Amino acid sequence: MSETIKKKISGKIEIDREACKGCGYCIEACPKGVIILDTQFNSLGFYPAVNAHAEKCTGCAICAHVCPDIAIEVWKDE
Repeated sequence: MSETIKKKISGKIEIDREACKGCGYCIEACPKGVIILDTQFNSLGFYPAVNAHAEKCTGCAICAHVCPDIAIEVWKDE
């Protein structure tokens, strides 16, 4: 009898808080709810997006694709 082993897909995102204008596109696009808006301003006076639930990230990079400010980098663990 063969046993199927599921490998957990994970990733990591890094958000440049000074480049982020807090538009929220990444929050809406993230299928896992990883990103939220910070409660503190960045130096430009915006509430930037933050990686609040890193353990849920799969590295799909949808957030980076929708970011108009190119403020998100994504790494996928294989």
